[in-house]
Amino acid sequence: MTSKNSVIFVSASVYLFKFFLQDYGPKVNFKRKKIKAGGFTGLPNFSKMLYKRMKSVDILKDFEPVEQCNLEYVPERGSSIDPHFDDFWVWGERLVTLNLGSDTVLCMTLSENSDVSVHVPLFNRSLIVVYGPARHIWMHGIHRENITRKRLAITFRELSAEFQPGGNKETEGQNLLDIALTFEGISIGSLKL
Repeated sequence: MTSKNSVIFVSASVYLFKFFLQDYGPKVNFKRKKIKAGGFTGLPNFSKMLYKRMKSVDILKDFEPVEQCNLEYVPERGSSIDPHFDDFWVWGERLVTLNLGSDTVLCMTLSENSDVSVHVPLFNRSLIVVYGPARHIWMHGIHRENITRKRLAITFRELSAEFQPGGNKETEGQNLLDIALTFEGISIGSLKL
């Protein structure tokens, strides 16, 4: 990679450690496979500009985020996140993360063999799109030793096919998307873990 402001494309129950989490999205019960708009008021206003810029990237032209999760990692707190898959039932094919504050490394671990991993550099101000085999075969995580300075990860998630046009929950999905794209959101949850 030649530029520190590049877009990186990767084709091919989570343990969160000691960081600040801010969520803008519907309330999801992953075990019962239920989703509620509840107090969801949309994505935050500041992300409207990010959304518009993402739409200019070919792989994201049709990306419609319904959730935004802001995670702050700080080395003094030992911030990290274990290798995991984001839920497949509710979240769609692409996971889009904007890395801010500092460089770090995303560790992709093969789900069938945890001894196999690939380390992907995430430069400050870079955008990564995880999809295809990277989404379905490789787990992703951030190791404690790769957080050397304060970092903010802004992750956007789209809905799965079940909530898209033609899916069993198409109406529910469209309702959530309509709320998300008002960009009038206030955080539905802030946790210091």
